[in-house]
Amino acid sequence: MNKIVISVESTCDLSAEVIKEYDMALINMEYMVNNQTHIMGDGAYTMKQFYDKMRKGASVKTTQVNEYSATEHLESILEQGNDVIHLAFSSSLSGTYNSFAQAAKTLKEKYPVVIVPGGSKQNAIQVENNGKYINLYTDIVFPVLHGTFGEDGTIQGLFEMAELPYVGCGTMASSLTMDKEKTKQIWENANLPIVPYICAKKYQSEDKTEFENLLEQVNSKFGYNVFVKPCCAGSSVGASKASDKTSLEKAILEAFKWDDKILIEECVNAREIECSVTGNDNPVAYIPGEIAPTHEFYDYDAKYTDPNGASLLIPANLDEETIKQVQTIAVQAYKSLDASGLSRVDFFLDKNSGKLMLNEINTMPGFTSISMFPKMCEAAGLKYADLIEEVLQLGINRFEKKRELLTSR
Repeated sequence: MNKIVISVESTCDLSAEVIKEYDMALINMEYMVNNQTHIMGDGAYTMKQFYDKMRKGASVKTTQVNEYSATEHLESILEQGNDVIHLAFSSSLSGTYNSFAQAAKTLKEKYPVVIVPGGSKQNAIQVENNGKYINLYTDIVFPVLHGTFGEDGTIQGLFEMAELPYVGCGTMASSLTMDKEKTKQIWENANLPIVPYICAKKYQSEDKTEFENLLEQVNSKFGYNVFVKPCCAGSSVGASKASDKTSLEKAILEAFKWDDKILIEECVNAREIECSVTGNDNPVAYIPGEIAPTHEFYDYDAKYTDPNGASLLIPANLDEETIKQVQTIAVQAYKSLDASGLSRVDFFLDKNSGKLMLNEINTMPGFTSISMFPKMCEAAGLKYADLIEEVLQLGINRFEKKRELLTSR
């Protein structure tokens, strides 16, 4: 059955500044009902024609991680015969935007969008046009949003209040997995292997005695050769490697710019292994891949700005026993957090001992056709278009199952 899919993306890296300004408003940059869209300066296009034009080299450019994901998953949804309504966050209702930068400059109309609590599929998403509000019937929302305000439970909670089905983990699982300390605590409780760590709070960096005590605690447990990262940030922002007391001090202060809670982890000489997982009650793990960074570690630049920052190896060069171990632990890690829909589970494989350790979980991983998550699924036989259709259906199934539950006597 064809679906009407609401695709939500950010027009730039979704930041606190943007969220503070958008008081329940989104911008529908490609507003399409009944397969008609009317936003381009040089003519009106159906959504399919818009993407065909973009693929043929029109003056349209995507520059952010979120937009790359959004572009390709939209094409796949359209190819499956579904209708798509594409929404984008913005901090105001005027100006130009970073999403499809050249196309945005030619926008003739902008439509403020409101989310109605309890509106469900028929009424939850409404678009204002000439002083009137139009209901956009929605089968499911696909939030192609990464990091803060995208996969941390906030927008998932909004969809729950609106009674809308959506792709990916629920509110609680999204919130938990965004916090690396809470994730580790749950995995520890489930007797899953993790990288040894110390969690520190910002007040410890603001008092001289507390700061010295923290530095001594790190040195006593790990030495100064450690990784430091914010607890609730993605894409390796704020993360750095220390090798002595001075660099540790700098690394801690840098991490605290991004969060008021940080992790300090033992530096492991390890290979970086990743595994895709999809499913609700009965999740499935796919063929593992490996990240081989050319930088000292897989930092933000290696991920996004340096085209030669890393090699992506799919499948990872692992023996059958280790592959099965990765897949088994990935599913256990996924289930222990009550994850649903999809996630990418990341590991360290110690080069010296051969020990496998969980690093973190990403509940809305990169979603271009060349990203690790879909490529690992494809290596196991699940094609990109079929993957998109599967995660859409998983979101609908979870929504319908939850709706069967009683909420009052």
